[in-house]
Formats: sequence, structure tokens, C-alpha cells
Amino acid sequence: MTELAFRYTSLASKAILAATLLAMAGCAAAPTEQSIAGLSPAGTMSITEDFVVDWGGGNGQLNYQGRTYPFKFVCAVLSPNGSRFAELARVLGPGGGLSKITASGAVYKLASVADFPGRYTQISGTSDFWLHNSAGVIIHLQGVRTGATQLIPERDLVAIQLSHR
Repeated sequence: MTELAFRYTSLASKAILAATLLAMAGCAAAPTEQSIAGLSPAGTMSITEDFVVDWGGGNGQLNYQGRTYPFKFVCAVLSPNGSRFAELARVLGPGGGLSKITASGAVYKLASVADFPGRYTQISGTSDFWLHNSAGVIIHLQGVRTGATQLIPERDLVAIQLSHR
């Protein structure tokens, strides 16, 4: 997703997406290294994401049981205090709030590819991303963020949809 695409996405569409993601957010504990201790990955995945301030989206691929499944995703940032305006000036910088994330990693507790699409809660740091969904799938990604790199750790909501081949 490009900056131009974000310009043409209506504010109403973004508000609907945010409301939907917020309404569907779970309160489950965030996954950690202890959550996957002793488990073998069920698959691997990689993503590229364009992120503009509180909104992001991109493409990826899931490698599961010898097959590759392309997917698309969107995400919204949830601020701990409900308002990110105080942080906005620090986040915007030479990149104008635009960043690109490239990451890859392991997928755990994936019993079926049907459990992969859907809503995930993500806890992110500067290069470490943990996601989990209501089906129990845990994703641990590590990657690189370029552009507005001073983003602080956040809780995000991510919606993943498998792409049609």
C-alpha cells in the first residue's frame, strides 16, 4: 500500500475499519518466547508493509505443509491512552510518518490453513513482532523498519485475508 493509496482512502472507510477492529479485539495475553517454548513451527511467513502513522497494510506469504499461500493484511494501531496526537510529532520525521517494514518468521499452533486468516492482536517493538488470533495461532516475526523508525512499541490489530490465486 502506498502513501498515494492512503490519500484516496476515505476517512469514513478508515473509521469503519478501526471500529470493526476495536470491536473484535480480544483481551488475551500477548504471546512471548514462553508461549512457544518446546514447540516446532507449523510454518513460516514473510511480509512487507507500508505504514503511515496509525494505519498500515501490505502483502505476505505463508509457507505451510509444502504449499505457499499469498495473503494481504491491514492494521491499525491502538494507543495505550486512546490518543496518539502527543506522540505524532515524534513519530513524523524525515519520512513524514511513512515507514516500511519487512519481516519474516515462524508460525506456531497452526492446525489448518483455515485458522490463518482473520483478526490478530499484535505487540510490536522496533524489530520484533508477536501476533496471535482467537484460533490460538501465534506468529513471531523479526524484521527491519525503515523510514519513521522512532515508533514506540504498540498494540496493533491486524486483519489477514488469503489472496486468491
